[in-house]
Amino acid sequence: MAEQRRLSPSPDQRRVLRRAWPHARGHRGRIAVALAVSAAATLTTVAVPAVVGAGVDRLLEGDEGGLLAAAGGLVALALLRLVLFRQSEILLTATGERVVRHLRDLAVRGLSRAPLRFLEAHPAGDLLRRTTTEIADLASFVRGQLPDVLNVAGYLVFTFVLLLSRSWQLSLMLLVVYVPAILWVVSRFKKAAPPAFAAEATAAGQVAAGYHELVRAGELLRTGGGTEFWRRRFLRQNDERYHAARRTQRSLFIISLSRVVQGITTAALLGLGGLLASGRVVSVGVVVLFVLATRQLFDSATQASNLVGQVQQTLTGLARLLDLLAATDADPRRAAAPSAPARTAERGTLEAHDVHYAYVNGVEVLHGVSLRVTPGERVGLVGPTGAGKTTLAKLLAGLYTPDRGQVRYDGVDLRELDPLELRRRVVLVPQRVHMIAGTLLDNLGLVPGDPDDRAIRRAVGDLGLTGWADGLTGGLGTELGRDRARLSAGELQLVGLVRAALLDPAVLVLDEATADLDPDTAHRLETALDRLHADRTLIVIAHRESTIRRLPRVVRLDAGAAEARPAEPQRRLRNNIQAR
Repeated sequence: MAEQRRLSPSPDQRRVLRRAWPHARGHRGRIAVALAVSAAATLTTVAVPAVVGAGVDRLLEGDEGGLLAAAGGLVALALLRLVLFRQSEILLTATGERVVRHLRDLAVRGLSRAPLRFLEAHPAGDLLRRTTTEIADLASFVRGQLPDVLNVAGYLVFTFVLLLSRSWQLSLMLLVVYVPAILWVVSRFKKAAPPAFAAEATAAGQVAAGYHELVRAGELLRTGGGTEFWRRRFLRQNDERYHAARRTQRSLFIISLSRVVQGITTAALLGLGGLLASGRVVSVGVVVLFVLATRQLFDSATQASNLVGQVQQTLTGLARLLDLLAATDADPRRAAAPSAPARTAERGTLEAHDVHYAYVNGVEVLHGVSLRVTPGERVGLVGPTGAGKTTLAKLLAGLYTPDRGQVRYDGVDLRELDPLELRRRVVLVPQRVHMIAGTLLDNLGLVPGDPDDRAIRRAVGDLGLTGWADGLTGGLGTELGRDRARLSAGELQLVGLVRAALLDPAVLVLDEATADLDPDTAHRLETALDRLHADRTLIVIAHRESTIRRLPRVVRLDAGAAEARPAEPQRRLRNNIQAR
């Protein structure tokens, strides 16, 4: 089995911003401008205590002109602060949203190009959470909390520089009393928070995956009596999320100890400030400056303690998103220089050479399968359940990559073909055809190239399905989806076949695509396939004898090995073919 990159439930959260920085390429100029305006806005706030302190000194000295100048300075700072903070919020939000949109595009592009084996190896709920909920949380953080985080960080730095320049004695007291205590609180939080938040995110992903299973397999669970088993497992997962959330809240309680540190620091500051002012070491205005500035400093620290949980949650989600981007090769640092795409003939030979494939290490589903299908040939794949028919079909369509061996079209390995080129050459119509909310016309046109209504109607007519489409409530305009018209399993397969006809592939692989059709519809469809582009290669996995009887060549898969033979008469074939 080829090594498959797996997502980590708790990815490394160290240097997350540094790892995310390459994704900001193209936005770095805007980021620099936004940060500069944010820093200027923060400086206007830091300057307020200094101006108030200077005004107090002018008042005590009886300098009315200086007092009026200080009052005018406060008014100017208030107006400038209003303008700068507004502009910084706009710039930060706009730039942050651009980066988030870029990350969202990368995630969607990565998943759309990820190997099918990767998608099947991970719970759909976890992938959904990483690409929707956690990106939405990141966008919400950028809009709501990022400006506050930057303002708080700037205020802490600028205020300390200002205080140090006015009184080294009071600044030293702050360093001795406040800084060690607050660093101890922060270090304790940093030790407890990352694993707690990561565990909660993982537990939330498991709960989402459980809901997704219920939605997809609700009917099976009810009819098969598995509802109680699912409920017990879901309750266990929900309990795990509850305990993980409590662990997160305990880590957040640690940061609340900062309020105790602030009270002790304020008492020490007032005591020492009073002594220094009485000894004329510092002026009363300097003491006022320290009192006001440290109160704002503490308010910023409190705000930071309120934001730190959201910051940690955002960093956890960002780490999980970066893990997904790295696993799907959407990381820009991994992007290789594009090579010239291989070109193939409109109609070429499809061949599998010594193909091996395993879903689990040590247990091969296919071992050494070789198959050659020439242009225009009709081939049937038959065999018992578990023989590897569907697996081989997905390998032939390029949806899986062989662990060993090669699958080639027109002599070119499918791995070397551009995805669009591959889809023009080989198309698989699976047993289960997926639909989107919209009209039948929307669903039929869900193929590369964006075919227009005329092309879709022509494809429907070529397959002899005009009568079926016209018989629906709204014809091709019938709305499909929840609480609207629904198609049967057989009708869904008709949609898949029309999509394939629109692509006009050289090779069409049908994975029991006619299994759920009634005999009349199946016969009409098989006849349409016979006359639709006579040079098309057709590979059919089927158990319907009328389908297999029309094929001149049959390949039987048994225990992961292939055996080719001509089609047999119906009576003998009935004894050799088992339904999947």
